[in-house]
Amino acid sequence: MIGENMVLDKINQENDIKHLTVEELELLPSEIRSFLIESVSRTGGHLASNLGVVELTIAIHLSFDFPKDKIIWDVGHQSYTHKILTGRKCRFSSLRQYQGLSGFPKREESCCDSFDTGHSSTSISAGIGYAQARRIQNEDYRIVVVIGDGAMTGGEAYEALNNASLLEQNFIIILNDNNMSISENVGGMQAHLSNIRTARFYQGFKIKVEKSLNAVPGIGKPMMRGLRKMKSSIKQLVIPGMLFENMGITYFGPVDGHNVEHLKKVLRDAKNVQGPVLVHVLTEKGRGYEPATRHPARFHGTSPFTIENGLPLKKQAPGYTDIFSTVMRKMGDRNDKVVAVTAAMEDGTGLRRFHNMFPERFFDVGIAEQHAVTFCGGLAAGGLIPIFAVYSSFLQRAYDQVIHDICMQNLHVIFAIDRAGLVGSDGQTHHGCFDLSYLSAMPNMQVLAPKNLWELSDMLKYAIDADGPIAIRYPRGSAYRGLKKWRAPIEKGKAEVIEWDQQIALLVTGSMMELAQSVASQLKEMGYRVSLVNARFVKPIDESIIEQIVKEHELLVTFEDNVEIGGFGQQVLSLCEKRSWNIKVRIVALPDHFIEQGSVEQLREEIDMTPQSITQSVLEWMKEE
Repeated sequence: MIGENMVLDKINQENDIKHLTVEELELLPSEIRSFLIESVSRTGGHLASNLGVVELTIAIHLSFDFPKDKIIWDVGHQSYTHKILTGRKCRFSSLRQYQGLSGFPKREESCCDSFDTGHSSTSISAGIGYAQARRIQNEDYRIVVVIGDGAMTGGEAYEALNNASLLEQNFIIILNDNNMSISENVGGMQAHLSNIRTARFYQGFKIKVEKSLNAVPGIGKPMMRGLRKMKSSIKQLVIPGMLFENMGITYFGPVDGHNVEHLKKVLRDAKNVQGPVLVHVLTEKGRGYEPATRHPARFHGTSPFTIENGLPLKKQAPGYTDIFSTVMRKMGDRNDKVVAVTAAMEDGTGLRRFHNMFPERFFDVGIAEQHAVTFCGGLAAGGLIPIFAVYSSFLQRAYDQVIHDICMQNLHVIFAIDRAGLVGSDGQTHHGCFDLSYLSAMPNMQVLAPKNLWELSDMLKYAIDADGPIAIRYPRGSAYRGLKKWRAPIEKGKAEVIEWDQQIALLVTGSMMELAQSVASQLKEMGYRVSLVNARFVKPIDESIIEQIVKEHELLVTFEDNVEIGGFGQQVLSLCEKRSWNIKVRIVALPDHFIEQGSVEQLREEIDMTPQSITQSVLEWMKEE
């Protein structure tokens, strides 16, 4: 437990750690872990990953000079100890809260955060950019990149490694290998790292052999010289592949990631390498907190919890992800052509149950969204019905593949897009607010958004029975349970009328329905006649219902939790202009700037997307000529 006279109290800014005594440094890891557990238990956050890198982060801060030297954390949800050691401990009560401390590195937050991260596999690329900027401007600083074994499954990481081999100046990559991403790691890189882990005896074995041979009079030293010539061949034999060395990157490791002194020595050696060097560090995710070591996936991103048992403080109501999970299990049972694909997010997207029941029809491709999409294309071309469950902000990474490999061939691939709209505490890197714009621009694509939990179920069934590419997007959090009675069959491109009157029409997409209902109620209380229409389809748009709205209403207001540019509202406006339909069209959508972290309610308040603010806007629009 955190108390008085803590070593942590002596760390108030960057490099304060270097003034601690040996005894204080020995106490520091346990104090940091206690602090993190207590803080995250109150605010929620990424716990397991941060508990695993405490000693590694300490060693990095003892070995480098920040902010002169540059550190880039891949993804960045393991940067909490770094934040503590750079003077941000006092802000942890606001972690991931509105206008509070970010859960990821933020350049605007500290000069010791060299690059904003949040998505996987970007760090090496950014680090190489820094390295070339350093060379061109003849500057003198170190560059350290920390990337996890999960992030190393991402394609961008391999592209960057290939490029890194050309560097002639020191460039340090730390591979934090905890044998665990959010879901269990998969693929060839995982197998390679596993082989290296099992070959840890190599270093000790080599030293023993050298000592023994050197002690043999006459023949020992000549034999040793011969063996050194064979060093590369021995490595190839004992450490399978030697992937990094073969790419021109000096390899150190594997190293115990919880031994600060050993880490310091290895990092000192790494700094003397002219060119790229990879330090392979073995850590334990969730170290120091038993619930997190037992359930690292659950404590990857956790809500507030009870420290004693690790259980959430609040029981979560069923969300859209839970509904998706249930329907997928049912569809898997009913149709043996249905297969499920995830990019290292089995639990987050709700595919665990499907995996358990139909393991032969479940595919986790690792953090590789581009590959996942094209892989789905192959599955569809082969006669199956693939459903790719993915977060909205992560699907952005496969924009080209969705166009070229799915839509262009009109393949029956279903995109189950979770975390659409505002996601809350993960902030701007994770808000899913662009999908309606970029998916609607793709020929052959259908785009749907459910108003409530029952409609999500119906849309998934519709998508499986339909043809061509189909995207269904839904938000994070509790699923809306209103409007249960409104459950007309899903028909391609057809909207659903909830209420009909003749003055103001509210045309609503997906999860914005609850908000629109509140606006409609307020307007009706003021004496206005209001129609409420569930769009259902963002693409194709129901032109017939819009034509009817135009004929019978003065004002059409569209609702979407997507950016306005290229979104649903602009499509409706464009249609009205194209058809020369004379009606005022106004758009309720997300603004043209990146929205920070905070609860969805707080963020909607900030951007004037509350029932009160929208109602006031509608009143003003009605007055316009």
